[in-house]
Amino acid sequence: MLNYVWFALLVGGVIIGVCTGNTQAVTDAAISNAETAVELSIGLIGVMALWLGLMKIAEESGLVQLIGKWLRPIMKKLFPDVPQDHPAMGAIVMNFAANILGLGNAATPLGIKAMQELQTLNEEKDTATNAMCMFLAINTASVTLVSSSVIAYRAAAGSANPSEIIGPTLVATVISAISAVIVVKIFEKFSKNKKSKKIENM
Repeated sequence: MLNYVWFALLVGGVIIGVCTGNTQAVTDAAISNAETAVELSIGLIGVMALWLGLMKIAEESGLVQLIGKWLRPIMKKLFPDVPQDHPAMGAIVMNFAANILGLGNAATPLGIKAMQELQTLNEEKDTATNAMCMFLAINTASVTLVSSSVIAYRAAAGSANPSEIIGPTLVATVISAISAVIVVKIFEKFSKNKKSKKIENM
């Protein structure tokens, strides 16, 4: 779907450029931005290699697992319907730990695994459970201590202090995660009330 959107934007830009007589400007912009994209990509290699290397060390040293242990008490309250010894809980904890450390590549398969395991606990296979909604909401907020990719982009773009976004990013993701949890809990109460009313009517 995204490919169609990009294609529509490109074709629309060319058509508008031709209709307004700015064909040369469109051509110049395309060439100039293509050059900028290559320069930015090359500039990202060193920074991304550094951060990904550090994150891989954290993963191999057991830091991810350690953060997972710290998160378990919180997980009990966020996912009361999921048994603590169920594989879904382990995948959820590992996914959150990977996201916190900025290990996006490691977090993605863990997130998919968590959803698959949560589906095994789902009695209504065509409807998401409260645990699924909660996991998706928190995962979308993606609380991150070190935004390695954003830091890399800023460094490649010539930022004087590329890591200064760590603080604001952490505050923003924490606020979004707390907001997501509150909203999901509110909707959970609504759904429980609806179910109880249906049972009473029956």
